[in-house]
Amino acid sequence: MITLHDGGVFLLNQKELIDDTAEGAKQLEAKLGSMPAKEEARKQTIAYGILEEHNTSGNMEKLQIKFDKLTSHDITFVGIIQTARASGLERFPVPYVLTNCHNSLCAVGGTINEDDHIFGLTCAKKYGGVYVPPHQAVIHQFAREMLAGGGKMILGSDSHTRYGALGTMAMGEGGPELVKQLLSKTYDINMPGVVGVYLTGKPAKGVGPQDVALAIIGAVFANGYVNNKVMEFIGDGVASLSADFRIGIDVMTTETTCLSSIWKTDEAIREFYEIHNRPEDYKELAPGSVAYYDGMIEVDLGAVKPMIAMPFHPSNTYTIEELNENLEDILADVEKKALVSLDGAVEYQLRDKIRDGRLYVEQGIIAGCAGGGFENICAAADILKGKSIGADAFTLSVYPASMPVYMELVRNGAAADLMATGAVMKTAFCGPCFGAGDTPANNALSIRHSTRNFPNREGSKLQSGQISSVALMDARSIAATAANKGYLTPATDLDVEYSGRKYHFDKTIYENRVFDSKGVADPSVEIQFGPNIKDWPEMSPLTDNLILKVVSEIHDPVTTTDELIPSGETSSYRSNPLGLAEFALSRKDPAYVGRAKEIQAAEKARVNGEKPTEACPELKPVMETLLKQYPHLNRSNIGFGSTIFAVKPGDGSAREQAASCQKVLGGWANIANEYATKRYRSNLINWGMLPFLIDEGELPFRNLDYLFIPDIRKAIEEKATEIPAYVVEKGDLRKITLRMGELTDDERTIILKGCLINYYKG
Repeated sequence: MITLHDGGVFLLNQKELIDDTAEGAKQLEAKLGSMPAKEEARKQTIAYGILEEHNTSGNMEKLQIKFDKLTSHDITFVGIIQTARASGLERFPVPYVLTNCHNSLCAVGGTINEDDHIFGLTCAKKYGGVYVPPHQAVIHQFAREMLAGGGKMILGSDSHTRYGALGTMAMGEGGPELVKQLLSKTYDINMPGVVGVYLTGKPAKGVGPQDVALAIIGAVFANGYVNNKVMEFIGDGVASLSADFRIGIDVMTTETTCLSSIWKTDEAIREFYEIHNRPEDYKELAPGSVAYYDGMIEVDLGAVKPMIAMPFHPSNTYTIEELNENLEDILADVEKKALVSLDGAVEYQLRDKIRDGRLYVEQGIIAGCAGGGFENICAAADILKGKSIGADAFTLSVYPASMPVYMELVRNGAAADLMATGAVMKTAFCGPCFGAGDTPANNALSIRHSTRNFPNREGSKLQSGQISSVALMDARSIAATAANKGYLTPATDLDVEYSGRKYHFDKTIYENRVFDSKGVADPSVEIQFGPNIKDWPEMSPLTDNLILKVVSEIHDPVTTTDELIPSGETSSYRSNPLGLAEFALSRKDPAYVGRAKEIQAAEKARVNGEKPTEACPELKPVMETLLKQYPHLNRSNIGFGSTIFAVKPGDGSAREQAASCQKVLGGWANIANEYATKRYRSNLINWGMLPFLIDEGELPFRNLDYLFIPDIRKAIEEKATEIPAYVVEKGDLRKITLRMGELTDDERTIILKGCLINYYKG
């Protein structure tokens, strides 16, 4: 089903794979007459060509990218625009689309969600953007329908910003990276590696895009095979997939931790653009005759079976057949892993869902950027036509990804077929993906064609003694399970005649409801602020020396951004930095906020010219110890703050708040064995936080320890990679070493100034 090559691979004429080995070199020489230059062959990938066209540095090893378009939704655009305004924003220099698909329900916090929406509308008018009202489209579907273009690049503030199937290289990053684009700056990265995904064959009937995506994720996540690389989809199997099918695989590449994705394009993609009345945006893309990839994933589409990703990660994958054959063992293993994921905070059970040897689930959801596509929902309707989901606990909700998709489902009868079964049709909304809609009952299991199944992402709250969970599946097998009234069933078990309904795109509703400035700013428009929309607090520059208190210690193999700042109802407070910060680590380490504030009090006292040790009395013995060896320390040259340790933080969402919430609570650093994603590390840097590294193994400090980092400002200025630090303990100092990965000159300056806002203020 999935084969990973051990090293680099040459692709000849888009058809033949030859490994970069001694034997491979002989084959290449025999076929080509000479060994191709690897560096020249690297330039023959699709990804290289697009990056080269958008690079402004003149150096393809150190890229400075300017994107064609930007996208954000309503739990990110307020903070982004507020940051850009504080940094001198006058107008949007490129098309910037503000969608409202996350806080659409306006169910928490009174007026604050709709206040954010009106803020977005007035900003789109003032600065020359596009505003998509709530319930019209999820961010990525609107981008597919209206923004993507062959050979283009789009930057979005949502991690699932992926439009590679349409020939667009798209990346999801934290808000500060969009701020840089809004201020006509660049996205600075080293040239990423490019890994080929070579597709062969054709999917079996009943196998959908989520099945293929989960199979790939299960093969590459844990080993980091594509981490921070570009996935390039090639091979004869691409032609066997419709545009919708490709899109469904592509959007899930985020869960591999890759940087971006791109696909070869063909007549199916040309037709997609024609259907959406944008034929001019099609561009034929294909690798050159001799292309080199840094790795290769071979996928036999015909061997892929219906898949399921069990709690609590998209990479915890099995075939549904395998799960059904080994229910007791696999469910017991998931329960065992949950002890780590949930820190034993609540009792978690799955084996009690086995009924007469079959797994019973209480809920099915088909939704969002992954599941809410036209073909997925039509296939589900074909499976369920004439059937009933029953009157027991099992429920089924379907969220089309955009109103044009919904209208077509109404016109062709698929919506009626679904509703007749007892399923509920709902409007375009991302809530089921991050815990703001359809939260299951306590101890319930939900099967979803959505993007993630992290702990509590479905909306349950450990602090309230609740736990429910999500398994990811394709819409087809969710529908097959619904047809069997909640008993887990792969779609391949059913004999279904799929109707293959044709899609007709009607953008009338967008023309009637979407505000499009056509790039024309109107400075006379007054931005409308709600009472919850707050400016960022003042942030100090990096001091010469630092005292950090370790206020949280997390030993999970991976820490998600959902654990750093929970999703769900907290999303309503994303426009209020201090208000949102109260939720930081609340589901992972409820004591974090209080501990961070205790040491932050010392920093506030320092800034105000008061005595830090009076604001935080436990600092007195720490300072006494330090002054013995560093008598020159005083309020002008030493700062106080907090840090957390996590083994591998930052998997999942691009949300900048995972870092900014720590910052506004006085955080100065993270310490990790590695960072799960480039975007989380960038978020830390853009909020002036030090992304320290330590070697994997025994931790040289513990939670609540104080760390002293002398001459940290000088170390950053001088580009040091090994930074001496000390654990302050029992009147003495114990030396440790912190490492700093590569930083650009701009990133160093941002850290020195304290945050991106300060950087742009000068």
